[in-house]
Amino acid sequence: MARDPADRPETARKGRVLLAPEAAERLPGGPPRTEDQKLLRRTERPAFLDSDPWRALRILAEFVEGFDALAAIGPAVTVFGSARAPEGEPTYELARAIGRGLARAGFAVITGGGPGVMEAANRGCREGGGLSIGLNIELPHEQRLNPYVDLGIEFRYFFARKTMFVKYADAFVILPGGFGTLDELFEALTLIQTHRIRHFPVVLVGRAYWAGLLDWLRDTLLAAGAISPEDLDLYVVVDDAEAAVRAVVEGVAASRSEVAPASPSEVAPASPSEVAPASRSEVAPASRSEVAPAARSEDGGD
Repeated sequence: MARDPADRPETARKGRVLLAPEAAERLPGGPPRTEDQKLLRRTERPAFLDSDPWRALRILAEFVEGFDALAAIGPAVTVFGSARAPEGEPTYELARAIGRGLARAGFAVITGGGPGVMEAANRGCREGGGLSIGLNIELPHEQRLNPYVDLGIEFRYFFARKTMFVKYADAFVILPGGFGTLDELFEALTLIQTHRIRHFPVVLVGRAYWAGLLDWLRDTLLAAGAISPEDLDLYVVVDDAEAAVRAVVEGVAASRSEVAPASPSEVAPASPSEVAPASRSEVAPASRSEVAPAARSEDGGD
């Protein structure tokens, strides 16, 4: 026989969570203890360190620390590419030249903080007198911040780190790389395509390296109707450092002009014929106490 809901014991509340007593009995480990009991209980490794609520606090802390550290860096460009490119290899030297050129153009350079292309871009940025930033990630195999980082942040969570790459970048420069590089490339293109972020420059460096992928986008995705023709305009492709820096500078200027408010000289005042005067019945005169007299400098008095 079904139990009358009126006979049901009172539901327990824990902060924002409501829990029926019989449900508590079915939870692993039995009914929850009081918060004081759980806090004061001694264990070899406190269980709360592995709990989702505690993990949420660590995630929040990463966002707070990242926002706090990067809020005042000014114009910046995020550079991606392979961690496996050694010093002296053409891609390494290309990234180094791009980092140097971006710094001289007034940009900070943000990378993943690791070796290879990341190290090269940070190194070039420092050589160019710019602010070199590295956002490192905790990996199963230890990845240390490279020695050319001026401002470094360590992350546990990829999504917090990826937010910083996008939030504080005025452009992306993508050099040859692997899965991680492709991940960042397609995330940026998706965010731009879906209008989740403004359209900022995405510059692919190395025509020969990217040719197969770009052919596939055009011949397979576009042909199947999976993307639109204008989606192929979300990126530009260059071959050398000078062209990459120029594409960033020009693209950033164009992006800013699209969102900048019009200056007074760009807005023509309406002619008297375009503005119909309101009738006396439509406008109630304000009392003297409601209107402060304007200064002559404000109305351009004769």
